[in-house]
Amino acid sequence: MTKYSISNALTIDVEDYFQVAALAEAVNRDEWHAMEYRVEANVNRLLELLDNQQCKATFFTLGWVANKSPSLVKAIQTAGHEVASHGYSHQLIYNQTPEVFREETRRSKQILEDITGEPITGYRAASYSITNQSRWALDILAEEGFTWDSSIFPVHHDRYGMPGTPRWPHRLTTDKGYELAEFPLSTLQFPGYTLPIAGGGYFRLFPYWFSRWGLGSINRQQRPFVFYLHPWEIDPGQPRLEVKWFSRFRHYNNLDVCEQRLTKLLSDFRFTTMSQVLESEGVLEPSSSTLGSRSVAGMA
Repeated sequence: MTKYSISNALTIDVEDYFQVAALAEAVNRDEWHAMEYRVEANVNRLLELLDNQQCKATFFTLGWVANKSPSLVKAIQTAGHEVASHGYSHQLIYNQTPEVFREETRRSKQILEDITGEPITGYRAASYSITNQSRWALDILAEEGFTWDSSIFPVHHDRYGMPGTPRWPHRLTTDKGYELAEFPLSTLQFPGYTLPIAGGGYFRLFPYWFSRWGLGSINRQQRPFVFYLHPWEIDPGQPRLEVKWFSRFRHYNNLDVCEQRLTKLLSDFRFTTMSQVLESEGVLEPSSSTLGSRSVAGMA
């Protein structure tokens, strides 16, 4: 298959298997330190795969992981990938107070900046939990120095989603009047229904031919898509935790084929970092150093 000429955003949400919302019923945050730690080996496998494919990505890194494994963050940076924030403790934002969210966001950003020596300006919420209920988080992101975000999923879902919001990269204005570049998670539009197609569990659920067709249809519209994956999704040997059947299905379905599918995806499409795609789309200033600026009249 000939690659489309358009570049898409490849993103990795760096968290371990025991930190995901689907398994929260089996392990709480106080027990994380006692769980088998597998994220380092999985990220290193992804780094090797990306190096073989000569592909760059954005790694949204959890502050908890960065604090435990600073050398892993450095390895991501040294390999030429973009480091962005995934918050600190992978808690759903709409279950947090603004004060707790601000403290965790600031803490994670500082950890990543101390490791990389560079400003961290991109953010993705745990489980895409910036919803209409937690729009206030966008103001805090701008105030804490972020210039772009990829947390909004324009779909209906039991855990996340902002239906009816723009499907393509754009500049959004927060409730307080700040501006952020936003790259919503990719979807397919059908009559009366918007289908998630951006990766993760959907990539494991759908047959590969459907993911390729769906993502290709976005490129055929001359639009970039954003693809996301978690390191634990290429790790079929991870421990199996006892959870309800639906959570078990969400987390463990098709782990054994995900890495093979990812390799195909990297061959079938062009990928780069999130910032580079946002810049090419004209919604993010190249190497922007103006953080959290107020809206300017006449800006798109």
